[in-house]
Amino acid sequence: MRVMVLGGDGYCGWPTSLHLSDCGHEVIIVDNFVRRQIDHELGVQSLTPIATLKQRVRAWKEVSGQEIVVEVGDLLDWEFVSGIIKNYRPDAVVHFAEQRAAPYSMIDRAHAVYTQHNNVIGTLNLLFAIREHAPECHLVKLGTMGEYGTPNIDIEEGYIEIEHNGRKDVLPYPKQPGSWYHLSKVHDSHNIAFACKIWETRATDLNQGVVYGTVTEQTERDERLINRFDYDEIYGTALNRFCIQAAIGHPMTVYGKGGQTRGFLDIRDTVRCIELAIEHPAEPGEFRVFNQFTEEFSILDLAKMVKEAASKLGIEAKIENLPNPRVEAEEHYYNAKHTKLLDLGLEPHYLKESLLDSLLNIAMRYKDRVEPDAIDPKVSWREGQRKERKATSAV
Repeated sequence: MRVMVLGGDGYCGWPTSLHLSDCGHEVIIVDNFVRRQIDHELGVQSLTPIATLKQRVRAWKEVSGQEIVVEVGDLLDWEFVSGIIKNYRPDAVVHFAEQRAAPYSMIDRAHAVYTQHNNVIGTLNLLFAIREHAPECHLVKLGTMGEYGTPNIDIEEGYIEIEHNGRKDVLPYPKQPGSWYHLSKVHDSHNIAFACKIWETRATDLNQGVVYGTVTEQTERDERLINRFDYDEIYGTALNRFCIQAAIGHPMTVYGKGGQTRGFLDIRDTVRCIELAIEHPAEPGEFRVFNQFTEEFSILDLAKMVKEAASKLGIEAKIENLPNPRVEAEEHYYNAKHTKLLDLGLEPHYLKESLLDSLLNIAMRYKDRVEPDAIDPKVSWREGQRKERKATSAV
């Protein structure tokens, strides 16, 4: 199968490209390297030293014998998008090519506008290119569980049956996004659903939880294939942050009370989910939604798990509470369905089994590259600007 991976140089895109290539698919990576440019903008870098895409692809060919094609360009450039879809006519397009950080979208007006314009217009260009040049192509789009928010009812997989005034219907699950970034994903979902309705596009929306880990079977084969590990306040997840803080002897900073609960999955499960989605494609006109995660944890749960795992390495980690810079419910009901990928054959990895090897050991190995000033939160959701914040209590 010919698979085009948009954003194939990124955190999810790179290991997905390797995994699909290893499965025997013909892979074309498309990227504009904006994620690397944002590192320069923010004055941060991946904890792990990542090679250039040219070096990565060359290393993969050396260790696997498989060639990955690279196309450099921007989804906002209609002529480029139209051209690559016309030239390659892919069987599937895996779409990771969006600005993916909620904090980045909340920095100020300019970053909010960039996030929405980049994500929504880029995806619209892609939909039109598929319609014109590859109408049978299956679009596999990375969404986010953040589209749903934290409703006080169970979260279904994309759709919910509603009874109102004696009548019933199955409708898209209500959206309650918590950032300009998450709103852009909601707009994407609506636009893709509309394309499926009017053009009979095939599409799978993967509402992914928080991904963790750097290690896949393919990235372990050569140091040049290593994946990103973001820990800064903009792109770093809470779990990554806790592991870094434990490694350098800094208290683990929990925002607010730490009761915020989310879905999580290992990067090895991300690449497997993509494989399952493209090998079991949606039907023409079908807009299907998979909730892509394997476990649920609160932020405080994560901190306690890291503290326990760190003790096995002789590290005495502490937990510290910070005022929450985000506008979110800190204690809430959270029960999200996630059965469709399991039904297709996903065999999950679990955090307790991966925490040391995929996270803490990596943090310890590269801790000399940590920039402590990049960790503390500086973006205020309410104020729309970046500023310094300090811890207020410790436990």
